[in-house]
Amino acid sequence: MFDFVHEKKRLVQIVLAVIVLPFAFWGVDSYRRSSGGEAVAKVGGDKISPQEFENAMRQQQERMRELMGANFDPAMLDAPEIKQSVLENLISQRLLQQRAHDARLAISDEQLAQLIASIGAFQKDGKFDKQRYEAALAEQGMSSAMFESRVRQDLAARQLTDAYLQNGFASRSVADGLIRANEQQRVVSLSFVSPAIYLPQVKVDDAAVKSYYDKNPKEFEAPERVRVEYVVFSADGMQGQVAVDDAEVKKYYEEHHAEFETQEQRQAAHILIAAGKQASEAERQAAKAKAEQVLQQVKLNPAKFGELAKQYSQDPGSAVSGGDLGVFGRGMMVKPFEDAVYSLKPGEVSGIVQTDFGYHIIKLSAVKGGKVLSFDEVKKEISAKLKQQKAADKFAELADKFGNAVYEQSDSLKPAADLVKAGILQSGWLVKGAVAGPPWNDKAIQAVFSDDVLKNKRNTSAIEIAPNVLLAARLIEHKPASLLPLAEVSGGVRQKLQLQQAQELAVKEGKSLLEKVQKGEKVAVDWKGPQTLTRAQRAGLDNALIKLIFSANSAKMPGFVGAENPQGGYLLARVEAVRGIDGIDDAKRARYMQQLRQMSGEALLQAYLADARKQAEVSIEPSFMGEKK
Repeated sequence: MFDFVHEKKRLVQIVLAVIVLPFAFWGVDSYRRSSGGEAVAKVGGDKISPQEFENAMRQQQERMRELMGANFDPAMLDAPEIKQSVLENLISQRLLQQRAHDARLAISDEQLAQLIASIGAFQKDGKFDKQRYEAALAEQGMSSAMFESRVRQDLAARQLTDAYLQNGFASRSVADGLIRANEQQRVVSLSFVSPAIYLPQVKVDDAAVKSYYDKNPKEFEAPERVRVEYVVFSADGMQGQVAVDDAEVKKYYEEHHAEFETQEQRQAAHILIAAGKQASEAERQAAKAKAEQVLQQVKLNPAKFGELAKQYSQDPGSAVSGGDLGVFGRGMMVKPFEDAVYSLKPGEVSGIVQTDFGYHIIKLSAVKGGKVLSFDEVKKEISAKLKQQKAADKFAELADKFGNAVYEQSDSLKPAADLVKAGILQSGWLVKGAVAGPPWNDKAIQAVFSDDVLKNKRNTSAIEIAPNVLLAARLIEHKPASLLPLAEVSGGVRQKLQLQQAQELAVKEGKSLLEKVQKGEKVAVDWKGPQTLTRAQRAGLDNALIKLIFSANSAKMPGFVGAENPQGGYLLARVEAVRGIDGIDDAKRARYMQQLRQMSGEALLQAYLADARKQAEVSIEPSFMGEKK
């Protein structure tokens, strides 16, 4: 078993991550209690309940919202691949928990207690605080028994994953080979055979255009489209409907004085004579005597504090800069040091100050900040904040009423628009399945193409298109998907066929030139370059051509390769020289070997999970992913 207390720092991160998830996300107790009823998936004898999955989806939504900010669209969560990914993660966690249980992996009560006591979120003044612990858990709807059970299960599973992730294999020879391959340079000249050269030669008749049109009708369908009228109701939009008077602003300023106070900061320098916690009494006495000697020198000539710090201070981080510790505020230094600093006036030097690090002589260099901003300085800021709060409150007050008005009076948007004093707007043509830019995200587009809107001529529901933003819409005009007439698309078809034929001629010519230069024949080729490439620095070349360039026989230069260009035409490459690296330093080799170990460890874990899944008889409810039974 791994030594969990020794690995405390790593586990603290894990446990803190666990705290912010609802219990049903990973909770072993929760899924055991959900053994009855419907299940979205079964892992061996255990079920993953719809509630557990919904909790996991909510957490995924919050993570995506945090990562993407204003670009987040809640409709993204409707994508089947997102749902599948979340469910697969739940299945993997369940498999690991089952395997850990079968292997009897666990941590002792003593280890668990030490771990939880070491978490900063549960501490007060550096010590474990039971009230803070229980309050933090209560905020997440958990009891201490629930949390501790969860931590045990999660860490037991972590032992299992670490056994694979931390034991990946990497050999020195493989790492060296990979370095040499990745950093090898090839000097290359290029020649491009452009299809544009052959366009004047290409003739496409009407029969060919008609034939292509008849064989590819899907290509010429005008997509289903709608135009709608709509209302956007948002908290920001409410700001024009609320007012904040000077009395409210003044009251807020007086009641929240601390918000407008800039913390006093101090700049200090120190000389440290080290004597840590582990020092013996004799060592501490010797360090203190040394500090007193240095203090006498400082008192004789305070102006030489910086020079004396460089000479005597045993703090390597600050000694080189004359003991300067920069600017800091309260709470950033250990208490005895902080108390001494805040008792000094600028230019003053302290006596001997003892901390867990040893003995300090401190000089206060400057005092900065500590100013309270005046009412006039923050009046506009407070007013804007209060206005925003009032608008959010008004939005919350009217949101349900707006939704009810849209639903109950579904033949018109006017009652809902009048309720929130918003205008009724009109969209341009919206295409089914295509995002048209704000406010038309996936969710809104799906709503306006629903049967209720198109067939029943009703309003959409009030759709949340962003935090504190609702939209409702109703149909103005609908155009079903239809086949565009040949006359309307013939020009585009003709141009497409011309380009196709010109591309075929360019590729044919490129391959012919390649064959000739490979045979050593003298042909007129307009080579551009040379330029130096590596597998990572590829000058925008397609992956297929890069592979050919780096697989060219280095013993026979120049080498010639060629490939179709994805953007059209044909690219010829003349490989003129190969340059290997002179040597491999230990630091680089270590980085590569670490990456190889990580990759092989992850591969081992995935293989283990695949085997566990096969043996556990995992099944997913077909209707959950929209499949037919």
